[in-house]
Amino acid sequence: MVEVKNLVKSFGDHKVLDDISFSINEGENFVVFGRSGTGKSVLLKCMVGLMEADSGEIIIDGHKVGDLSIKELNELRKNTGFLFQGAALYDSMTVRENLEFPLIRNFNFTPGEREKKVKKVLEQVGLLEAIDKKPSELSGGMKKRVGLARTIVTEPALILYDEPTTGLDPITSKEISYLMVELQQDLNVTAIIVTHDIVCANIVGNRAIVINDGKICYRGDIKALESSKDSFLRNFFSGELIQN
Repeated sequence: MVEVKNLVKSFGDHKVLDDISFSINEGENFVVFGRSGTGKSVLLKCMVGLMEADSGEIIIDGHKVGDLSIKELNELRKNTGFLFQGAALYDSMTVRENLEFPLIRNFNFTPGEREKKVKKVLEQVGLLEAIDKKPSELSGGMKKRVGLARTIVTEPALILYDEPTTGLDPITSKEISYLMVELQQDLNVTAIIVTHDIVCANIVGNRAIVINDGKICYRGDIKALESSKDSFLRNFFSGELIQN
């Protein structure tokens, strides 16, 4: 489904992604860990063509992202859902209008078809009763659920999650994590989850990589990370401060 080969991206003299390579199977939930500023979000943006890598390849469903025309790139984006950290809802729009927006912009559905799709995804995330509310009337967890609904309303094959549980309390974070698993199973989508949240990762993830200083320093099973002997991984995941 997804293959990243020798990806490099720099900002000035700072190389945030340095020869990054990994592959993701269809239907898999793949987690990307790393400290703030290590290029995790940059990786997601490169994958959908919002940023251009300096070198390397990103292949999604057989298509090389760097070789796509604007029209082809837009088609790829229509088949890719992106959940931003803050849900990125339009404050001036109701929940209904927020969910209708990508449908109006990218598809030729009738008003009745849009209504059906919007209500279906709101039922899936348990927020049908909020359909005519504004984002200002919603809690943080509700906003995240609406963000999830907007992500899946276009029925994407690939979902990119950028810190999906940031800013949420532990209970709501777990609720969102289990909802992500439920949606992945119901929709049979492939997902990449950028997160610092080891609890979320353990709930949703199949495999993980950890990026440090631009390079992948770990790849494999998520549960093994918490018992790692590596000083960086112990610092990152156990809460200890281990001196090298």
